[in-house]
Order: sequence, then structure tokens, then C-alpha cells
Amino acid sequence: MTKLSTKEILKQNLDRQVPGKLSNLKILLHNVRSMHNIGAAFRSADAFGIDQILLSGFSPTPPRPEISKTAIGAEKHVEWEYIKELPAKVTALKDNNYRFVGLEQTTDSILLPNYALPEDQKICMVFGNEVTGVDDDILNFIDDFVEIPQYGHKHSLNVSVTVGVALYGFLQKYWT
Repeated sequence: MTKLSTKEILKQNLDRQVPGKLSNLKILLHNVRSMHNIGAAFRSADAFGIDQILLSGFSPTPPRPEISKTAIGAEKHVEWEYIKELPAKVTALKDNNYRFVGLEQTTDSILLPNYALPEDQKICMVFGNEVTGVDDDILNFIDDFVEIPQYGHKHSLNVSVTVGVALYGFLQKYWT
């Protein structure tokens, strides 16, 4: 056994086909304060072949050294857009057959392993602030709430970790 070189890994990655509709999935980061969390989200989005990251509220945007430090260049490979008028963008995406799935703990949340993908819609995953989660002002935009099951004493994960875990959960669902 030998470790693959960076060139071998890149070739292997680029030769793979993104499963199912995963390549149509968008990520919305609303009011995510940390540039390192934004960079990590870009890196995860690139790893999973995600179509686009939407940034809104006070979420910082590239180019920023703090984002690039964590993204290690992924922000150059994942399409992104800053959204000033979030309600208008949500309406446009819903008109384009997108279903909004918020990663948030609510009374109506479905555990990620139990969430059934809609057969006829594309997904926009919504992630919120590091401390307060998905803001109350955008809760009404969300069609489904999904949460990652947790078993320890802490009740939340870092938003960048949540992005990675949720994307892996959706990868498993699209893989079939």
C-alpha cells in the first residue's frame, strides 16, 4: 500500500460522477459570521460536487484571506453568489423547483437519516448563525427542517461541521 499523490487524488476525484441530483444542490449560508466557517463550507461543497453556495445577511464573501485559508482555493471552484434580497431569491429558486431544507432543531425536525428526498425537486440546504442557528426571519422560507442526531451533552455542532455532516448524509441518499 502507498499513499496516493495529490495529482492521483485529483484525477480520481475528477473522474468520478457526482451521484444523483447532488450536483444540483445549493447551500445557503445566512448570517454565518466566521470567515473560517465560510471557507470550510466552500471546501466541503467542493469535495461533494455542490453546484453553488449562496451567501446572505452578514455572511462574509470571497475574496478574503481568512476564507481562503480554510477553503484552500475551493472558493475558486465552487460558484457562489451574495444575495441582497433574500425573499426574491427564495421565490426565484422555488419557481425553479427548489425545496428549502433547513438544518435546524425544531419541533418539526426530521432526523437526517429519516429524511426522504423529494423525488421531483432540487434542494437548497439552509444553514444559519453559529450561535442562534437559522434566523426567525427566514424560517418561513423553509419547507423541511432536518437535524443531525446527537447523543452527547452538547446540543449543537459548529456550522462548518454541520455542513460537512449534512452533505455526507445527502450523498448517501443520492447514491442509491
